Amino acid sequence: MVLVERDYRILQEVERFRYCLSRHIKLLADFSGQRACDRRLKILIDAGYLERKKVLYGVPAIYFLTHKGKMLIGANKRENKIRVEQIIHDIAVIDTAIYFIQKRNVSLDEITTEKQMYSKAGFNERKHYPDFIYEKDGVKNCVEIELSLKSKTRFENIIGDNYLTYNIQFWVVAESGIKIKRILQAWMTKYQNIKILNLKEVQEYVRFNN
Repeated sequence: MVLVERDYRILQEVERFRYCLSRHIKLLADFSGQRACDRRLKILIDAGYLERKKVLYGVPAIYFLTHKGKMLIGANKRENKIRVEQIIHDIAVIDTAIYFIQKRNVSLDEITTEKQMYSKAGFNERKHYPDFIYEKDGVKNCVEIELSLKSKTRFENIIGDNYLTYNIQFWVVAESGIKIKRILQAWMTKYQNIKILNLKEVQEYVRFNN
């Protein structure tokens, strides 16, 4: 096959987030329609650059880079481990990144994902990194998608670290995460840079506006 610029972009964005759904790739790679996107993804699969796998009931198949795809774009050759228990969270991360791009005018190039931060620091480092960060107009922002409650100590340690490192920390919480939201609200007096977003509203915005 003859690779075009968009093919490289597809591979780079999929690698940035570990894996993506086809609807994510359509938006991240600026396809005009889902059918055209899916046709190109099939070509990349047939050429051995991408792999498509159904891993969780009720969730569409995910796309991730093969070794050949990683070699092509010079990505870290470390295998991306797909943790089934993390898929819903990881999909929410990509939806939220797209929300920030479309709703808050954040450039995709300004976003650095957790995977990219770990790759730069060395994957053996056990430090916590936000799901993604970005800097806009000199303001450093981090975004955390919180779907399950951590221990109180760990939760506050993360919030405290984010408070010292970033100007604003966004916490995206599911509607079922009432306890998480209450804890965050209780800490907003001490950590004044906390902002809370509703995951349902984020994901509905992405789906209804594309």
